[in-house]
Amino acid sequence: MATLSVIIVAKNEAHNIVECVQSCAFADQILVLDSGSTDGTPDLARQAGAQVHETDWPGYGPQQQRGISWASSDWVLSLDADERITPALQQEIVQAISTPWADGYRLPRLSTFCGEFIHHSGWRPDYTLRLVKRELAGFTDHFLHAHMTVQGRKADLRQDIIHYSYRDLHDVLDKLDRYSSGNAKDMLSKQTPAKGLSHALGHGFWAFFRTFILRAGFLDGSAGLMLAIYNAQCTYYKYLKYRELLSKRSLPH
Repeated sequence: MATLSVIIVAKNEAHNIVECVQSCAFADQILVLDSGSTDGTPDLARQAGAQVHETDWPGYGPQQQRGISWASSDWVLSLDADERITPALQQEIVQAISTPWADGYRLPRLSTFCGEFIHHSGWRPDYTLRLVKRELAGFTDHFLHAHMTVQGRKADLRQDIIHYSYRDLHDVLDKLDRYSSGNAKDMLSKQTPAKGLSHALGHGFWAFFRTFILRAGFLDGSAGLMLAIYNAQCTYYKYLKYRELLSKRSLPH
């Protein structure tokens, strides 16, 4: 029988980690990589049955790459602490790794925004590569939006990961700050050409229009409108923070 390791990157996820680990109980190994939690996340993860590694924070991609290197199973599944594996997805995963027709599998996600499941707005079906043969698996080194890679053939599974993202408005504002900063750092690493304030405003407006109109966010009701505004703000501040990073780097030391 093929074996499976689940890799969960976490920090201060006491409200999520137990249910996340429990949803992966079918796996042969559950690795939680904790980067300095102060809310008891490591102890809760151990109690739920995970192997916990307490580490520094090198960025999302490098942290996931650590998890792959510490995994011991034939297959690795990357999961965030605010995600859950449903019983239906569990069955599909077990079948996929037992009689594989690909080297890596993309999984669809069904995500929430402030308690509402989002079915449009560019969030569905949100396929993301998560399940890969360990010896063929890798991760990009982006600071924020790193993604899994596979040296081989990819295929899609049908059952959703359930993603409890953006729990409330406090979480929205916190992630607005963190994600816009992380995106700005990734732009800096790519040496993206600097633009003015009008460029940031234009990209912010386009993010709203794309989410709410082109990707039918209006069909998600008030949650879709809130998400479109969030995407606009996150994009706008990403460009402003990138300009700030460039100016700080050019200052004399």
